[in-house]
Amino acid sequence: MQRHNHSDQLSKNILRDALNRASTSETEVEVLAATQKIDVYAVPDPARAAERGQMGLLGWLSDEPSLFEPFSITPSLARVRRCLRKQLTWHHELERRARVAAGKAEEDADAADDAPSVVPFPWLVIISPGRPETVLEAYGCKEVRRGVYEAVAGLHMRVVVLAELRGERETLLLRMLGTGRLLGAALADFSALPADAWERSIVTPLLLHFGLVSDGQPAANEEDDVSEEIRAWYEDYQRKQEKLRADERHGGLAEGEARALLAVLRGRGIAVPEPARERILAEKDPARLERWLERAGTSATVAELFDEPS
Repeated sequence: MQRHNHSDQLSKNILRDALNRASTSETEVEVLAATQKIDVYAVPDPARAAERGQMGLLGWLSDEPSLFEPFSITPSLARVRRCLRKQLTWHHELERRARVAAGKAEEDADAADDAPSVVPFPWLVIISPGRPETVLEAYGCKEVRRGVYEAVAGLHMRVVVLAELRGERETLLLRMLGTGRLLGAALADFSALPADAWERSIVTPLLLHFGLVSDGQPAANEEDDVSEEIRAWYEDYQRKQEKLRADERHGGLAEGEARALLAVLRGRGIAVPEPARERILAEKDPARLERWLERAGTSATVAELFDEPS
């Protein structure tokens, strides 16, 4: 099985978990008619429009069914064409499923092709660190928002150029899909967010998961462009945690860690029974709370969170 680097996996997980606030999203969606996989496919949930409204540019991009394809390097025209093939194939599959759900036989497919589609044609969102000039030119893309370009009508394709986005909160989640200086600047902005910012419950567990190895030390992977930026963020994170521990006598550290942990669990949709919530809020050991906070990114249940290694 091909090994994905941290950059690809971090990008897909940030997109999936952030979009899950207001959509039903999946990663590695298999396209049956081709040996391709959609990186992230999201369908907006009408009941969570308010959450989507809080998500800035990512919320706007996910306001309709969309395929998200993040690239760690500026994509060529050939790579974008492969993504367009995924978009078309996936729409065909969605229409096939709609026919089956309506009780229509596969033999009706040709007739259905001549009828108006009952399935919305999904947007293809290409996320590029740099400006893909050949792509923008080939598809007649016009800028519709700062750093966001739309192809000619009918293609339903948008290109997000991370390097051109404004350094503001509404673009933060997207800028964290970059590498090098783009990611470094985004991590600095992320660290400056308020303690109760919703982005923290999405990103912190993923940064800890992708930036650390099992012994708790920052991962060393010279082939991964993201490792150095995450390593720097982790060292800063550790320094801040040490300072907070030094201020424990003021009584604020344990409560802050506990509430951050509950926010992460809430953001991941993990149910916290009242006894577990009381245990978390009553815990006064900052080191234990920090271990729980780091585990919150990968634990499937609260029981796994509390399970101490023997």
